Amino acid sequence: MPVSASYRDYVADQLAALGGVEIKRLFGGVGLYFEGVLFGLIDDDTLYLRVDDATRPDFEQRHMPALRPVRKEPSKVSRSYYQAPSEVLEDSEALRQWAQRAIRAARPARR
Repeated sequence: MPVSASYRDYVADQLAALGGVEIKRLFGGVGLYFEGVLFGLIDDDTLYLRVDDATRPDFEQRHMPALRPVRKEPSKVSRSYYQAPSEVLEDSEALRQWAQRAIRAARPARR
């Protein structure tokens, strides 16, 4: 879905303290990358962060929705990306911390 330039720029500004975040087009939205790792998505002017079993409960306790990647099939839900809470998005330090957790969740396990 469309991503407005103003929303993309806002998210980039909020993540500036993290440093090194790359924002690239991804399908119909935008991907957020750190050191080549996809840790977040922007879709329809909504920020989604990567989760794992350790971080998913933080999103679920706040009743944040999971990403629905296919609009024509709303029953399809991604359990890998959840919407970032607005209070986190509005606080750049909190967003930096949540983004760091999303990056760790997105990195493959080292063997």
